[in-house]
Amino acid sequence: FGKARAASQLLQDAFVTKCLAAAERGDDGAFFDLGVAFSTGTHGLDCDLVEAHKWFNLAAARGHEEAADCRGDISEEMSAREIAEAQRRARQWLCSSASRAA
Repeated sequence: FGKARAASQLLQDAFVTKCLAAAERGDDGAFFDLGVAFSTGTHGLDCDLVEAHKWFNLAAARGHEEAADCRGDISEEMSAREIAEAQRRARQWLCSSASRAA
């Protein structure tokens, strides 16, 4: 059981690392992929609608239309407080990303 969990964690880490690297290069599809993974609990990630909303929001802000639709869909399942937290996390990611680029 421990080996399966470790393998799952490696898969998750590799997926997130790959997507974050692509996102840092400005790939809006990577933001979308992270949103899908967090909204569905795939690639070894737990289902987390706040994180999914954050990534869909970042992709939508870059013009990814499907991400905007997905963000709207999951928003219907979230409280106002959860949406506010997702938006705060998206702003935080943008600020930290900008300071890494500087």
